[in-house]
Amino acid sequence: MKLLYAEDEKSLSEAVVDVLEYNKFIVDAVYDGQDALDYACSGHYDGIILDIMMPKLSGLEVLRRLRASGLKTPILLLTAKSEVEDRIEGLDLGADDYLAKPFAMGELLARIRAMLRRGNDFTPDLLTSGNLTLDRRSYTLSVGEQRLVLPKLEFQLMELFLLNKGIYLSTEDLLVKVWGYDTDTEIGAVWVYISYLRKKLSSLGANVVIKAKRNIGYVLEPAP
Repeated sequence: MKLLYAEDEKSLSEAVVDVLEYNKFIVDAVYDGQDALDYACSGHYDGIILDIMMPKLSGLEVLRRLRASGLKTPILLLTAKSEVEDRIEGLDLGADDYLAKPFAMGELLARIRAMLRRGNDFTPDLLTSGNLTLDRRSYTLSVGEQRLVLPKLEFQLMELFLLNKGIYLSTEDLLVKVWGYDTDTEIGAVWVYISYLRKKLSSLGANVVIKAKRNIGYVLEPAP
């Protein structure tokens, strides 16, 4: 599952990201409210973690704008221990939960898992299309007894295709959603990684393919 984590204290951010990635989450880390807003609006996330006190835009302002735009992604607020008013305002603005700082990593993980289970945009751990299954917990792509563990970027691409079955995704859209809003990666990287996925689908004997349509994009659909 993919999370957006906004925290301006970089040492804390690095520690939390390490723990989340160890627990099989994919994490985009940003360090101010404006980037948090931009990333949340441009990428597909299963959950968002917002510190309230951030430069440029506060976590509460980011939350307010996201909910006003109609975004339903579950959001966890990180608040100062003594700021009860912030917690109340955050919940009133549409936050799904809050956690006071300082916090134990175990409690943060438990809050995230609970938030994702009850989120409006909850998606299952197993994504399927035809005879193909992607296990989001272990990055495993399988057909019957045949299985492969995907590297991170291939997993994110495959996850996007399975979450958008039958929908064409442009190369630019894939680049932003997988590599990030401000990536320096060349567009050709998308073509390379789609080629990797196609070879793996073929080796597994999948009855779905990644089809390209010129000037439109890519789609996952049943094999001809």
